[in-house]
Amino acid sequence: MATKADFNADEWSTVVEGPLFAGLRVVGADRGGTIRESLAIGRVYSQARQAQGQSELLDQLVSSPPAVDPKRLQGEGDIATASSDRLREALSLLHEKGSAEDVDAYKRFVVGVAQAAAEAHKEGSFIGIGGKQISDKEAVALDEVSAALDQQESHGEQAGS
Repeated sequence: MATKADFNADEWSTVVEGPLFAGLRVVGADRGGTIRESLAIGRVYSQARQAQGQSELLDQLVSSPPAVDPKRLQGEGDIATASSDRLREALSLLHEKGSAEDVDAYKRFVVGVAQAAAEAHKEGSFIGIGGKQISDKEAVALDEVSAALDQQESHGEQAGS
């Protein structure tokens, strides 16, 4: 099992930023609901803090304030690219320094953050009536997050073969 102590400052920052980037990818996918989506991301972190003990790595991750260094965003292009890149980097570090349980817990947390952002605001509704729980653009963003998580796994398996 990996802990924060297993990573240098830059590596830990990458691991901490991954879930936030996934949430930002979904928030930025479609207009509307930004405040609700941001609050939903915060609730996922809060719930994870309350459910401590399932993963020491996640306990330490959610205890680290989620933030994105604007300097690291420069040259990344757009949030979709930055999100995919950061998730791949974080998973690469976790495959290298953590256990399979750490990687699985991290992936579940990332998906939970992205899913919470997507479900926080009905798209296309009028005063809460009608609309879709998850917009088409948000569904694409969720697929991209999942693909980044799955792509890293297939690279990790190939490297380990």
